[in-house]
Amino acid sequence: MAKVTFKNSPVTLVGKEVVVGSKAPDFSVLANDLSPVTLQDSAGKIRLISVVPSLDTGVCSTQTNKFNEEAASLGEDVAILTVSMDLPFAQKRWCGANAADAIQTLSDHRDAAFGEAYGVLMQELRLLARSVFVVDKNDVVTYVEYVGEGTDHPNYEKALEAVKALTN
Repeated sequence: MAKVTFKNSPVTLVGKEVVVGSKAPDFSVLANDLSPVTLQDSAGKIRLISVVPSLDTGVCSTQTNKFNEEAASLGEDVAILTVSMDLPFAQKRWCGANAADAIQTLSDHRDAAFGEAYGVLMQELRLLARSVFVVDKNDVVTYVEYVGEGTDHPNYEKALEAVKALTN
């Protein structure tokens, strides 16, 4: 299992660690309008799944804005999903305030189904650990980053390179 800290304190990740080459686990989360969303709702696309503890923090906001800004250059075959424990209403407000219209923010607050399926649910905090997953059109995981310290940034360049490698 990935070793993760949050503000330099070790946390326990609940669920199974996702590895490159595995089939992407399905999940059920909520869109900003409270409708259910699963992995299969973006079937046939390359998915960049950006996971953040809360959009209302500096690093999470920067991470989400970064992937939103890069979305146009990635093309129509790429879906960028940002998953957090934030309520759908808070996610919608954040998207409006940040002009984030090229990504889809999804809430795992109800069941923590995504967090458990991807091994990113921090037991002690009931937040999701910062991570990035790239899933190809056939639902195979091609890139995984569990960020070691929850207040650090992910490796944006490597994640974007993993997506671009699938678009060629």
